[in-house]
Amino acid sequence: MGETPMIPGVYLRVSARVKAVAGALASARIGAWAGNAARNHVSGLVEVGPAVPMTAYGDIIEVSAIIGVGARSGVDMSWGTAPSFGHFGIDLVGSNGGAFRIESLRIEDVAAAFVPSLLDWVDVRDFGARGDGVTNDRAAFIAADRAANGGQVVVPEGNFLISGDISIDSPIRFKGRITTPTATRVAFMQSFDYPTYAKAFGDETLGLKKAIQALLGYTDHVALDLCGRRVDLDEPIMVDEIAPGLGGFANRRVIQNGSILAKPGAAWNKGSWTSSGTYDPSKPLILSNVGNVAAIEIGSRVIGNGVGREAYVAGRNIAQKTLTLSQPLYGGAGTRNYTFERYRYLLDFTGTEISKLQLSNIDFACDGVASAVMLPAKGELIQFRDCHFTKPRDRAITSVGRACQGMQVDGCEFLSSDLDLPVAQRSTIGINVNANDVKIRGNRFVRFAHFMVANGGGHMISNNHWFQGDGSGQGLRNAGLVLTLTNIQTTVSDNYVDNASIEWTNEHSATPDFRGNEYSFGGLTVTGNTFLCSDTASWFTWITVKPYGTGHFIQGLMVVGNVFKALYGDVDRIVRVDTSIADLDYNRMRNLQFEANTFNGISTYVANPLMV
Repeated sequence: MGETPMIPGVYLRVSARVKAVAGALASARIGAWAGNAARNHVSGLVEVGPAVPMTAYGDIIEVSAIIGVGARSGVDMSWGTAPSFGHFGIDLVGSNGGAFRIESLRIEDVAAAFVPSLLDWVDVRDFGARGDGVTNDRAAFIAADRAANGGQVVVPEGNFLISGDISIDSPIRFKGRITTPTATRVAFMQSFDYPTYAKAFGDETLGLKKAIQALLGYTDHVALDLCGRRVDLDEPIMVDEIAPGLGGFANRRVIQNGSILAKPGAAWNKGSWTSSGTYDPSKPLILSNVGNVAAIEIGSRVIGNGVGREAYVAGRNIAQKTLTLSQPLYGGAGTRNYTFERYRYLLDFTGTEISKLQLSNIDFACDGVASAVMLPAKGELIQFRDCHFTKPRDRAITSVGRACQGMQVDGCEFLSSDLDLPVAQRSTIGINVNANDVKIRGNRFVRFAHFMVANGGGHMISNNHWFQGDGSGQGLRNAGLVLTLTNIQTTVSDNYVDNASIEWTNEHSATPDFRGNEYSFGGLTVTGNTFLCSDTASWFTWITVKPYGTGHFIQGLMVVGNVFKALYGDVDRIVRVDTSIADLDYNRMRNLQFEANTFNGISTYVANPLMV
């Protein structure tokens, strides 16, 4: 027969009726010849159908074969997309010398038997996809997407390998799954949500990784919707591994509406190393001569003598044996031993530079197995809205760099994993901050060691409720809010502070002694808050100033319009100086204002100094 075009999605049935007339009997089958657009033969394909023997003269046999692009059940010759046409006819097999009559030879379009014409979808197999997990089916997916013409792309049972970035513009539905190299980005433009990615990759952890990878690519989608689904993670999602080289990414991106749960396993085990290092206050963010530096992970917390709370490894230089720190160390020059602890986070953005990232309406179900979120090393304007942080193992939100600049945390609940421990034994921390202008508004923090440790200035902390008590009689109480910069320009207003205090230090200073050419403690405004304590030691105070060096003083503190109330035993006063390291210079105190406060169960009221 002449040239018959091969069209994706069209399946041809070639059939013939043959009978033996005389001579040697033989078998008959459909034969074919595959040709490409250059009229050359395409080798390596099946070009014959099943053979049917002729057993008697005059008996009519029928032979047939189905030919198409896709490797479908019932297709005798699956040719893929290389041939553009075929020749079809009859092939006689057996001894020569026979005489035969061909009653008919027909070529019919039987595509309706495979792809019902009334359905608005196309199957990737019709465009050459093999689904064997070995053949790269990327071209077939692209061809199916183009042919869908507003309909769906269907991925049937099988394991379809896609190597190379791909964007599917049509809605897509999965019965089978796809696999890709780690670096390959897969963007489902009309089906961009977590359930589609989980189905596509056949794994919840991998599905979320690939969805985030696509979100942080330059696609048309701003938000990744978890669609109310719970995602079970077997291991941390290290964003710099799935999106390498992600620097300067400043397009707004949102991850929203679902739950992320840590499943217990070895992948969440904390990393821990001990090493010596040399510190020089003239290079406040560098720890040098660090032994075993290659083993210490970026993002590790630094612990040791002379180290303030929430100091982290922000970078490292293995060749020079140095670590870059998120905060200076107050302990002065010298070589000391340090411990480095690397916590494991559900979402870990270490090594990336991202701005304008928003995490909204997500339950970070850490359940004492994992920490929640490690912020990018660089960036700004990160937002958390209406999220739940349920029992983070060590930390809820950690910053090792400056991506906390302008961070907003609004309407979230933080539930510590230390709920049942006495205050003195708690170690979890809700948030730490290294940069400026953070807004913490309308949140609830329950029984952390500290709900926030904040360096930087210009913070607004308002309408929150943090409480940290326990059932111990005459019990200890920790600071809920720890401020570690001397001149902070920070407002703490309209909060409910329950069995916790505000502690103001300069522990993140390489030269903690006052040097005369700097600001000392100042710029803190505490207004309109409700302070409560119950059954605490009498020396407990709600506001504590703790200098880590000599010569400091207060040069600006406003405490106005607050309510202070002690239950089940009076406390001595509301404010004190912790002199365990150094005292203040009281002769230089100025700009202190305590006004319109209400005192209940306080033995000694505070009054404004005499103004001269």
